[in-house]
Amino acid sequence: MASEIITLIVDAFNIDSALEADTPLISSGIIDSFRVAALVAALESRYAIRIDLRRIGVDNFDTARQMHRFIQEEKKHHGSRAAGPSRG
Repeated sequence: MASEIITLIVDAFNIDSALEADTPLISSGIIDSFRVAALVAALESRYAIRIDLRRIGVDNFDTARQMHRFIQEEKKHHGSRAAGPSRG
């Protein structure tokens, strides 16, 4: 799934540099704070989960590998509706 996340990021943000599963994305500035919300929306749509923005940061959401683990944990603990309060 990390490779799927990389593809999603490259396509969504027109990134032309090579990304690996452990490439820092947020801490390096590849994905800035304005794009984090768009990334979260894309991941929520693609993987049918809800992500509580308060739970993400560079310690658990900085690389595609970390995002993969985060999504897997959300799905395991919360099913397809994953964690976080409803946004509406």
